[in-house]
Amino acid sequence: MRLSIIQSTKYWLSEHPSIVNFRWSPTESWGSTWYFLFSAITIYIISAAILHLVLSLILRTNRRVPLGPIPAIHSLAVAMASVVTFVGTLLSTAAEIRDTRWFWRRTKTTTAFQWLLCFPLGTRPSGRVFFWSYIFYLSRFLHLLRTFLTVIEHRKLTFFTLFNQSILLFMSFLWLEFSQSFQVLAILLTTLLYSVVYGYRFWTAIGLPSACFPFVVSCQVVLLGCNLVCHFGVLSLHILKGGCNGIGAWGFNSMLNAVILLLFLKFYLKMYSKKRKGDSLSELKGSSRHLHSGLEKRDSKGS
Repeated sequence: MRLSIIQSTKYWLSEHPSIVNFRWSPTESWGSTWYFLFSAITIYIISAAILHLVLSLILRTNRRVPLGPIPAIHSLAVAMASVVTFVGTLLSTAAEIRDTRWFWRRTKTTTAFQWLLCFPLGTRPSGRVFFWSYIFYLSRFLHLLRTFLTVIEHRKLTFFTLFNQSILLFMSFLWLEFSQSFQVLAILLTTLLYSVVYGYRFWTAIGLPSACFPFVVSCQVVLLGCNLVCHFGVLSLHILKGGCNGIGAWGFNSMLNAVILLLFLKFYLKMYSKKRKGDSLSELKGSSRHLHSGLEKRDSKGS
């Protein structure tokens, strides 16, 4: 029974003809044109800004709009989609390594980890791993919905949110368009983190206790740090092994990842400093109350 489940999972997530024969092209893949990408990002930014403006005009500043179970359902949907994408990418990566290892001798690729970091020159966006890269690209649109939920429920909209979501959608498009190296490892790391983060958000959304530290921001900083380290690995292999496919798109993605990491670190340090100031203020108030009560007791004894 267990063996049949494993075999069925492998078939549907890595051996199905639609996965094996996938090819990224404007005629066969929905959302695969530059016009669609820029239109989607523009519509996303304008819609979120208009929604935030309208709600700010018709509602009081401190009024929240309850959405009931919708945020929890969204978090659960993203977590499940991330788990499926992670497992599918993992199985497809193993199958792709098994089927194409013979070709590596011509491309100076000696290990599977090198292939994960550095696609051989001439790699085309087709096959198993690019199918799951396409699924990851489509899942970015599901992530965009969180911005609108946050605007409706909390009326919070920041430049960083719009920039981060737009850039992540743009980068996932570049992965497919230029068969960019490192994307398989990036998808595995990202979907693993999203499974944890959105599972945690679902956990807290249904009323269960939250962590005593900024869990989500900490996870995102760790992910960006890991990505930045892996980018140095791609650069090293590109120099030593004679070139990696899609290195131009990789360079652009590296700069965007660095910008996002700096913005996250700035936000994290700002939040940490506020927390420390709040803790210091609480300790100061506690000491003042303790001193005041001590003086009152001494005065009462003296009288």
